[in-house]
Amino acid sequence: MLYDYLTSNTFRLQVEAIVDGFTQMRIDLDSEKRAMHSIWKKREKQIEKVTINTIDMRSSIKGIAGNAIQSVKLMELPETNMEEETENKLYPET
Repeated sequence: MLYDYLTSNTFRLQVEAIVDGFTQMRIDLDSEKRAMHSIWKKREKQIEKVTINTIDMRSSIKGIAGNAIQSVKLMELPETNMEEETENKLYPET
């Protein structure tokens, strides 16, 4: 009975339906990936534009008001300890 079922047209159609389902899911997933990549690139450009304009605006105001404008930590370069970096280069940990 099992042999008859596995060699039947019904079984072949079921396997084809499963493969077709997976194939369609792969096509849909690839299409969604391309669409999301496009959306993410557009969003990245928007965020970059807002960030640059915010920095430019703050810099203009700071140019006018000088040190009266408080620093914004996220808009400053990170502080590094040059002595520590030099020492680590000269005497790396083993």
